[in-house]
Amino acid sequence: MDFSFAGQYQDERFQWVRTGIHEVMEASGHRFVENPDEARLVVNFFPRESPVSFRRRAQAIFVVSVTEIEGGDQTIREAIPRGYPLLVRSLSNLLIGLTGPRGSRPDAHFITPEQGHYKVQGSPDLGDFFRKVYQRIEPLATSRLIIDNVFDKDLPEELWDGDEITESIRRAGERLDAMNLLPAPFPIEDILSERDLRQLKRLYGIGGLSYGNISARLDETRFWMSASGVDKSKLVEIGRDILLVKDYLPETGSMVLSVPPEVEPRRVSVDAIEHWMIYREHPDVGAILHVHGWMDGVRSTEFNYPCGTYELGEAVADIVRDEPEPGRAVVGLKNHGLTITGASLDEIFERIDGRLLKYVPMV
Repeated sequence: MDFSFAGQYQDERFQWVRTGIHEVMEASGHRFVENPDEARLVVNFFPRESPVSFRRRAQAIFVVSVTEIEGGDQTIREAIPRGYPLLVRSLSNLLIGLTGPRGSRPDAHFITPEQGHYKVQGSPDLGDFFRKVYQRIEPLATSRLIIDNVFDKDLPEELWDGDEITESIRRAGERLDAMNLLPAPFPIEDILSERDLRQLKRLYGIGGLSYGNISARLDETRFWMSASGVDKSKLVEIGRDILLVKDYLPETGSMVLSVPPEVEPRRVSVDAIEHWMIYREHPDVGAILHVHGWMDGVRSTEFNYPCGTYELGEAVADIVRDEPEPGRAVVGLKNHGLTITGASLDEIFERIDGRLLKYVPMV
């Protein structure tokens, strides 16, 4: 993946970080480009007093922001409240907050949108330090977003108003909305100001919406799925709120959808590639639910890949394949949530009733 730099990196410490990331990225096989608009991963620098976002000109761009956060040897309880608002204001996929006095080797605190927190200890061994930094960036630097959609206006007329399967998705959406699950290990309201909370809701679509997504099989090759960024309690219109996924085009990285001819379609959920992989491999999977909650004792993915990436889909599909009953699997998405397979959505909700933990543990 091509990478570049943006923002205000003239500061001596930022220059040091820029050089270290540049060297470790190129040593790991990535190519540097001068123009950030031509990169797939942009490292954006800003002083903490004035967080500035990098304006993406394409959807498939990941942004890692670098700044300083107050304090020294910070725990998660200290780093999250100081760093998370900066992640929100800078529209970042990942924030690196540097701590420690000037003139010393800083610690690097990594903060994710799900409020994950990791720390890389400052070290006189710069090679080791930046290799550890790269390990945290690598899931972004090596992932392929599968978020493009191809809309074929060929949905059979008898499905324009849905069927019993889309009705089950509508019911499941109401149940998911009632759970009020957000991607956080503790309440967001405790961390963000009212202004930042409004910004977060605009960015991630949680104002009045429930997180997660829902799908159910139609036949051997096609499945219905909730759209991206819709109110799960109001899954009503076919082609707008619920879409029929019929294929995946690897050459363009696009999901192919059947929609009614007179509807202005929305994009399908970003997790469509993951669901497509599972349905194609496991005929006994009739439905899939993704929630931003947790259950004790589940096996989870090894890396914290971003949603909507081919790599996350592969990681989840690999675990489902290894389960004793792939048709009744519960898979943890590291630091993110759960993907649950079942015979139907009603059956899935019956199995997990009373077992979901609201906050996802961060590791």
